[in-house]
Amino acid sequence: MYLAGEKTPYSDTWWRIIRMLTERHHWSWMDVRRRFTTPVGRWKPITGGQVELRKIAAIPVTRYRYRSTAIPNLWIPEHA
Repeated sequence: MYLAGEKTPYSDTWWRIIRMLTERHHWSWMDVRRRFTTPVGRWKPITGGQVELRKIAAIPVTRYRYRSTAIPNLWIPEHA
């Protein structure tokens, strides 16, 4: 669990990608800000073609629902 002010899985991934890009392309921090911020200073999402780094917290979590006897048993024939 992450508390306020701590790193989140999204921020860890974001920083890892930014570090990889700075090393690969020899970018300074100013180059990163120029490419990944809007003219008003908001950060753009990191994208690669059609793939976009999405915030993990924005993805809904669906839990397994217990179905008991609704799951068919393959070992017992239906017409017994």
